[in-house]
Amino acid sequence: MAVELNHTIVWCRDQQVSATFLSAMLALPEPIRFGPFLEVEVANHVILAYHETDGDIASQHYAFLISEEEFDEVFGRIEERGLDHWADPGQRRPGTINHDDGGRGVYFSDPDDHLLEVITRPYGSGD
Repeated sequence: MAVELNHTIVWCRDQQVSATFLSAMLALPEPIRFGPFLEVEVANHVILAYHETDGDIASQHYAFLISEEEFDEVFGRIEERGLDHWADPGQRRPGTINHDDGGRGVYFSDPDDHLLEVITRPYGSGD
């Protein structure tokens, strides 16, 4: 049996704001309602299911593998929106990107302070 990740719940304050932010930043289809969730599906059919809470939200990390062309587009949106961004998950290298594994990567926060990452090469795959 092949094991695949099907979905994960992303806790948020306002699911419309948070799910729309992700879909806009990554140029994904509009979020779709499914019960109490607002879902965003990525190309490999994994669903990020946004669910609202009034409780504490622990910051999570979500990494997305994209093409070089898509990186240019996403990074352009980061800059257009004036979003803080970092080359590293510890947020010690602000305002720049990384070139890990011979690709490019950048971290930025969503409206609920989840740390989003876009990379053009999987970790451990290159130089």
